[in-house]
Amino acid sequence: MPAPIRLRELIRTIRTARTQAEEREMIQKECAAIRSSFREEDNTYRCRNVAKLLYMHMLGYPAHFGQLECLKLIASQKFTDKRIGYLGAMLLLDERQDVHLLMTNCIKNDLNHSTQYVQGLALCTLGCMGSSEMCRDLAGEVEKLLKTSNSYLRKKAALCAVHVIRKVPELMEMFLPATKNLLNEKNHGVLHTSVVLLTEMCERSPDMLAHFRKLVPQLVRILKNLIMSGYSPEHDVSGISDPFLQVRILRLLRILGRNDDDSSEAMNDILAQVATNTETSKNVGNAILYETVLTIMDIKSESGLRVLAINILGRFLLNNDKNIRYVALTSLLKTVQTDHNAVQRHRSTIVDCLKDLDVSIKRRAMELSFALVNGNNVRGMMKELLYFLDSCEPEFKADCASGIFLAAEKYAPSKRWHIDTIMRVLTTAGSYVRDDAVPNLIQLITNSVEMHAYTVQRLYKAILGDYSQQPLVQVASWCIGEYGDLLVSGQCEEEEPIQVTEDEVLDILESVLISNMSASVTRGYALTAIMKLSTRFTCTVNRIKKVVSIYGSSIDVELQQRAVEYNALFKKYDHMRPALLERMPVMEKVTTNGPAEIVQTNGETETAVLETKPPPSGLQPANQANDLLDLLGGSDITPVIPTAPTSKPATAGGELLDLLGDLNLTGIPSITAYNKNGLKIDFTFERSNTNPSVTVITIQASNSTELDMTDFVFQAAVPKTFQLQLLSPSSSVIPAFNSGTITQVIKVLNPQKQQLRMRIKLTYNHKGSAMQDLAEVNNFPPQSWQ
Repeated sequence: MPAPIRLRELIRTIRTARTQAEEREMIQKECAAIRSSFREEDNTYRCRNVAKLLYMHMLGYPAHFGQLECLKLIASQKFTDKRIGYLGAMLLLDERQDVHLLMTNCIKNDLNHSTQYVQGLALCTLGCMGSSEMCRDLAGEVEKLLKTSNSYLRKKAALCAVHVIRKVPELMEMFLPATKNLLNEKNHGVLHTSVVLLTEMCERSPDMLAHFRKLVPQLVRILKNLIMSGYSPEHDVSGISDPFLQVRILRLLRILGRNDDDSSEAMNDILAQVATNTETSKNVGNAILYETVLTIMDIKSESGLRVLAINILGRFLLNNDKNIRYVALTSLLKTVQTDHNAVQRHRSTIVDCLKDLDVSIKRRAMELSFALVNGNNVRGMMKELLYFLDSCEPEFKADCASGIFLAAEKYAPSKRWHIDTIMRVLTTAGSYVRDDAVPNLIQLITNSVEMHAYTVQRLYKAILGDYSQQPLVQVASWCIGEYGDLLVSGQCEEEEPIQVTEDEVLDILESVLISNMSASVTRGYALTAIMKLSTRFTCTVNRIKKVVSIYGSSIDVELQQRAVEYNALFKKYDHMRPALLERMPVMEKVTTNGPAEIVQTNGETETAVLETKPPPSGLQPANQANDLLDLLGGSDITPVIPTAPTSKPATAGGELLDLLGDLNLTGIPSITAYNKNGLKIDFTFERSNTNPSVTVITIQASNSTELDMTDFVFQAAVPKTFQLQLLSPSSSVIPAFNSGTITQVIKVLNPQKQQLRMRIKLTYNHKGSAMQDLAEVNNFPPQSWQ
């Protein structure tokens, strides 16, 4: 049989193929020749054939028939055969295939081989694809090699030990004695792999973490020697000495210093040196600075050091590299709750990132901008964010509009500013706002009695000839129906009143009814507004009767029902019409979607509060009460009927809603209320200046899994001595990979200054399944309730 072609010739031949079919034909022809050689047990060219097979595997063609040939090469005494055999095993075998167990004995023999390079091959293979069974059998040999004086073998044994620990964590203690002298090694390769091994052990075991904290001074000395040493051509990268080792040490210090005052204190000085002495003109230096910032933020570092870290991130925002700007925004977003004032100094730079062409940077800058909004800068920040809303891509508009609504509700300096801001959003991005935006704005307008004339005039002008923004048209129709008389009489004092006749107002509403752009809900708003105007207008009642009667035969069932009922008001119950259609009273915000329910658990009465999403129209109060009871679990929960008069809770709720004054940023530490199955819920706190009994809690929900969490609903319950109000969430979808968060504001009235406790219920859909979980939050910081 002729000698098979060499690997280089095969590569050259395949590269000459002009089409995929031609390449496939060449591969099939060569695979047939390799199979024939394998069947004939050709030992001479087995190494060459397996090498060619591995190349074909890298191109994406099946090569599983060469697995046993790899084992034969591993058993060979020739180093060249072993090298290709082990490489083939790492590429073609994994722990899901039983054939990999056949090589356990070969690896064990090679780990005890007299040649270090053969031992290195065995260590690499075990560290790459060793199963838990193989790791248990061979851990002893790895531990012996970890103690050898040969630096070439020690660095490979350390990495192999990392794989063994990942597969069989209970073997971790076996490697503990061998780690004692690893950090004394001068060889950078051994030092690097040793730090990786220590990091893995600390991450997997609290006991190991406590044990290795005594190594912090030694790690600090190693890092100091690296940054203070002169030029070393063997380890130098762009003028920086061994940046890979520096990054690994910084990561280990971050783990060792977390939640430990003594360790954090020991590394403060070296972190400051790294932050100030590292060259920033090259990407290598920026990588080290980024790890330094993460370490400073994660340990119990000094306040001056944290400010230095945030200033480094601020410099990153000015970098031309998009990746550096992105990681800076992401890091600032994580630290803004704990170091709010330091991040505020870079507000203008962050706002400039809203104009970036990269959509990922835009999204991070938008989220960070909303996190920076407070009572002092709300006007300037809203101006920038409204400009961004006007010019951003459609995929940003929904989140941006939700963020503006939440910020305006939380920090509005005046009711007129609040109304103008919401109207600007509806005019700019009305089609993208959440469903609850319309009732929320209607409630805001209703409660702002002195602004009725101004608001109805602004809305009337906003919809003249443009019905494309349906939420805006719905709010305008409602306001014209309520306050049409103020519009016609020209009572607006805030701006120059316009001259409008009753017929012109009805023309607008009739145009909404017949417009092709109007949704069924919008037509319902318009028809109801026309009906209300029958008690506010005097000269056009007959015209209104005619319009209402026409829609009594509409093909839209909802519209038809409204019209028939309104016709009945004109005919049979005309004497009741003025009373039925009188102006809506001031609305009071309620904290539940249905009747307030009191539930009792463990002898302690709690008030349950549902999310603020509007319920389906067919939902009955009984069902809502059941939902409230479901919030706190199973059948052991007994409803208790309150004996107090109903007016009392309403008054208390009203008091809670008046607490919308400036908020006091008191530096209350944030807490993680929930962290399970990739879902993390963080609580941040603010206190009201106008009423110290109110705590404003902002929840941030993030998702670290690879798939989005949809239909997310957050519910909460507190003891009866508290009152709780849930505002609307920013979204119902939590993006995957921590690429975004949902925010929601909770206001808690705690007049007796008792320790705050809360029970939460989370429901969402993930990976096609409905998820639900209950949790207790009892670790509220004392500053949030004292």
